Amino acid sequence: MAINELRSISIFVKTAELGSLRKAAMAQGLSPQAASQALAQLEHHLGVRLFHRTTRSMALTEEGRQFLDTVQPALQGLNRALHTAKRTREEIAGPLRIAGPHSTFRPVITSLVSEFCQRYPEVQPDVQLDDRIGNWVEDQVDVGFRIGASPKEGVIARRLLPLQLIICASPAYLDRHGTPIDLHELSSHRCSVFRHPTTGRVVPWHIKLGDNIVDQHVVPAFCTNDEQLELQTALAGHVIAQVSGITAAAYIRSGQLVPLLLDHVVNHVSLWIYYGSRDSQPARARAFIDLAIEKLSDYNEYVLSTEELISLTQRAHQRTKQ
Repeated sequence: MAINELRSISIFVKTAELGSLRKAAMAQGLSPQAASQALAQLEHHLGVRLFHRTTRSMALTEEGRQFLDTVQPALQGLNRALHTAKRTREEIAGPLRIAGPHSTFRPVITSLVSEFCQRYPEVQPDVQLDDRIGNWVEDQVDVGFRIGASPKEGVIARRLLPLQLIICASPAYLDRHGTPIDLHELSSHRCSVFRHPTTGRVVPWHIKLGDNIVDQHVVPAFCTNDEQLELQTALAGHVIAQVSGITAAAYIRSGQLVPLLLDHVVNHVSLWIYYGSRDSQPARARAFIDLAIEKLSDYNEYVLSTEELISLTQRAHQRTKQ
């Protein structure tokens, strides 16, 4: 139904209820001239007169009464539906579809969803983690996360935190195999590599070399497409791994992992949150976006400063000497 027909029907019903076209126009926020034109268009469209008009009053014709009996319940139902949709948009309840990468992102989303569910128990999060880059519209995503460059046009994107890549090993590994002092020594160490879950390709280490980011190819002693398994293998003392700061920060701070080759730590990519127009977002999506920004704007939990990395490395070496 065209919007001018819907407006004309609304004017007709309100005029019948109030008995006055002028009062109906005021109730609908229209000028008397616009209301009169809308009603005339409706009568012309239907090919019947809906009101008997005099200078003082308006009365329904028989065709007008029949038409009112038909459209009034439908218009009331439509108004209820509109009111319900507006109310639902402002309620922090209902389903919320969240998408993000499977690799690296799990610690972040686990913490966010846990706190969100505590704050808003009436929301039902539907979290889909996948390393492929999908279409957020086709996948019906309310809120998405992406690692790398900013998402494509058509979405609003906000940078949350830098993603560090840190070479590290457990104290047990370093006790058995020694500590590499430069990149060349990596060739004599047991290194792990990550196999991309979507492409199946082995991903080289990305390292900082001066002002550039370059690929560092290592001979793999261990290979996996799951970062958590790679982490556990490093914690067990079997390999040196290059792990994201999101994954490794807590283990480095606890001394379970020791950062190595600090001059080559990389943070050239970032974690982004993306979503559609904020004005049209339901309240539950806006609340989750606000929580993510609130929790991740102060990103010290997942990012280690240069000073902290140096201090933790020195502490690990002192512990080894004792």
